[in-house]
Amino acid sequence: MFLGSYRPSFDLKTRRIALPKKIRSELAGNETILSFGFEKCIFGYEVQTWESNSANELQKPVTDRDARNNRRFLFSGAERIELDAQGRLVVPGPLLDFAEIKEAYVIGAGDHFEIWDRIGWEKHKKSLTGDAK
Repeated sequence: MFLGSYRPSFDLKTRRIALPKKIRSELAGNETILSFGFEKCIFGYEVQTWESNSANELQKPVTDRDARNNRRFLFSGAERIELDAQGRLVVPGPLLDFAEIKEAYVIGAGDHFEIWDRIGWEKHKKSLTGDAK
């Protein structure tokens, strides 16, 4: 299970982020699936979890507008990403642009992790606690 909040090493120029060890330890191998997330973040999944969740999405009828739109959103941005020996990965440009990340912040979200812009996460977290200003 993905837990915790982290400020990892991140190089905006190379788009390389060092996944925290506690996040990496939840991955079965040296790969992850990254995709568009909601609220301007990037979702990261362990490959088997992604495949299981994908199978559930694909069970929904294509005639259902919400199901089609969910598929389009999640699958169009999805990429299988390999981590290097130091646990770093390169975030695809379209995902980075989508999430508007300047300073990376990684959070555990149970069955997946999320990569946020630090300021975006702080604002979103305040909205979750009713402390939005």
